[in-house]
Amino acid sequence: MKYLSLEKTKEKIAIITIDCPDGKVNKVSSGFLDEVATVMSDIKRSNDIIGLVIMSAKEDNFVVGAAIDEIENMRNSQEAVTYISKGHAILNELENMKIPVVACIHGNCLGGGLELALVCNYRLAVDAPQTVLGFPEVQLGLLPAAGGTQRLPALIGLTEALPMMLAARTLRAKQAKRAGLVDELIPPYGLKETGIKKALQLVKKGIPARKRNRSFMNFLLESNPVGRSIVFSRARKMITSQTYGCYPAPYAIIDAVEYGFKNGMAAGLKKEIELFGSLVMSPQSQSLRNLFFKMGALKKNPQKNLARRVGKLAVVGTGFMGQGIAAVSTSVCDTILMKDVSLDAAASGMKEIWKGLDKRSKSGAIVPFDRDMQYNKLVPCDNYSLFRNTDLVVEAVFEELSLKRRILADVEEATDERTIFASNTSAIPIKNIAQGCQRPQNVIGMHYFSPVPRMPLLEIITTDQTAPWVTATAVDMGIAQGKTCIVVKDGPGFYTTRILAPLLNETVLLLEEGAVPNDIDRAMRQFGFPVGPAALIDEVGIDVGAHVYEQLGPMFLERGITASESLGRLLAQGYKGKKNKKGIYRYDLKKKKGQKLPDEAVYAILGGRPRRKFEADLIRHRISLMMINEALTCLQEGIISCPRDGDIAAVFGLGFPPFQGGPFSYIDRVGPAKILALMEDMEKQQGQRFRPAQILKDTVKTGKKISAEK
Repeated sequence: MKYLSLEKTKEKIAIITIDCPDGKVNKVSSGFLDEVATVMSDIKRSNDIIGLVIMSAKEDNFVVGAAIDEIENMRNSQEAVTYISKGHAILNELENMKIPVVACIHGNCLGGGLELALVCNYRLAVDAPQTVLGFPEVQLGLLPAAGGTQRLPALIGLTEALPMMLAARTLRAKQAKRAGLVDELIPPYGLKETGIKKALQLVKKGIPARKRNRSFMNFLLESNPVGRSIVFSRARKMITSQTYGCYPAPYAIIDAVEYGFKNGMAAGLKKEIELFGSLVMSPQSQSLRNLFFKMGALKKNPQKNLARRVGKLAVVGTGFMGQGIAAVSTSVCDTILMKDVSLDAAASGMKEIWKGLDKRSKSGAIVPFDRDMQYNKLVPCDNYSLFRNTDLVVEAVFEELSLKRRILADVEEATDERTIFASNTSAIPIKNIAQGCQRPQNVIGMHYFSPVPRMPLLEIITTDQTAPWVTATAVDMGIAQGKTCIVVKDGPGFYTTRILAPLLNETVLLLEEGAVPNDIDRAMRQFGFPVGPAALIDEVGIDVGAHVYEQLGPMFLERGITASESLGRLLAQGYKGKKNKKGIYRYDLKKKKGQKLPDEAVYAILGGRPRRKFEADLIRHRISLMMINEALTCLQEGIISCPRDGDIAAVFGLGFPPFQGGPFSYIDRVGPAKILALMEDMEKQQGQRFRPAQILKDTVKTGKKISAEK
């Protein structure tokens, strides 16, 4: 067999070991399911097997879910229904076997892997950081479709199960044990032997009765139809408030679970299959799956052979960004220098990193030994005397060109040609920072996003002089840090900040014209952005926004696009946004009906026009098209090398709606000709800033998709 191996012990216990070829992880595919069916048939025909153990041969995963590429190749809903029905039949048969079945879980047990474990009679889980259980399907616009929506709530209850399915919440081994998802925690050695022993015990004593610990309130809510209806109603309201109904998958999950509770397990399983078929063909799921494949492609370094290992890292500036960069490097590097103006400042940054490591240790993400070992890699310093033989220096000070140049000069004096200098600037061109330096070929940009440990994107910026090995090393470092890396060419704002600036500028122009901040944010949330742009200005910081316009203003002015000066005026009046609780919104007052209250004093600074109603579609078109057109211009100018990189950066760096797939995927889905018509209409109404990029016009002429460009 290709995916499984079967052995029998002298005690008459069968052991199925999963080991999918051509990959580091086990995935549920059609071939995998066929072999499971064959093995089960053999076991059922055998008269000398009294128990079954299922385990994985992989070091760090049990089964990570379905083979998404198979789902991607499905042409209609019926193909999806046929595929998942096959999985249902096999798992139902496994669940109904007359012998006890034990799952030995080590590493990731996700999606279809967890559904496989759920049909087993007993679940052993290795108590190690690598053991994680969950249902990530909602992130692909799907639902757990092999019985997960029915068996998980039945096992651990609605209040525990719904967050796992609706928010892709994962549980580590101890959490899973507390929730009742696994029956027993075991050490990370002797896995097979422990599984055999447990199977024999179940043969002799039978399957133990499970008692779920739950609060009195949860008991009241889950044990009767009225209480359950309250839970489902709250879940739907929460999803609507968070996503404005843009994603069908969470609602389908709730529908499947509720249907099962009302009509029984068998009916619930059929409903799950039906909903899966419709979700697979939904444009939202197609866009999310497309992003998944794009991210997968960027996990590989195309110039891996040129990359050099970063054993010694130095971070200059140990504030919030510097702390984050060091924190995601503690498992990657051997030594991390924490350089600041004083040892106290460096120690303060190290203290915050310790808090993060300790929190991860308490959650089970790492063991205490790894926490201590990673923290001990940090070395505080207030000068450059320790920088010799450093492989990579990341500068993370505030956005001041003269300061960055001075730091680069100091680093070059303390290091040699082996050392890469990377600036974590968000807008200043790297060539300006490198101007006059000794080794411009070693200078690169590494633009991290805040907060660094949570944000998945790393934008790597190269100049005409950056050496290929430097780029390759930066990409390798980013991948090791767990980032999805895009490489872009140098220029004001690079790609992400450059396409964000027109979006924010159009937001300010709407405010100047009399739009209400809440109306703007609501319209863009309905389009799919996780945060409205008016709120985003406060989150990013009005001072940061004013600085970005200062950097990018001349470039836009050359194209006839005048940047609003309102952010500068607000900054001059002491408005910095959420950081000093003076922004477009009030932060000293409670929300009203779930909405922040605008600071009406801002209106006078923005021009004093009375507030008026703007159509939601007009707001959406004005704001989204400014970002989309700038993304097209960046592709046209070669700032990004392909639409894929532009989509990934916009979604994971700036929050462009994932279900829209990114600006380029959005153009293809809506149609390039329709987007061009909207742009031309906006140009007539609003002026030159909406002039469509030439690449869009050329694409419409050829009749191709924008994703086919370059």
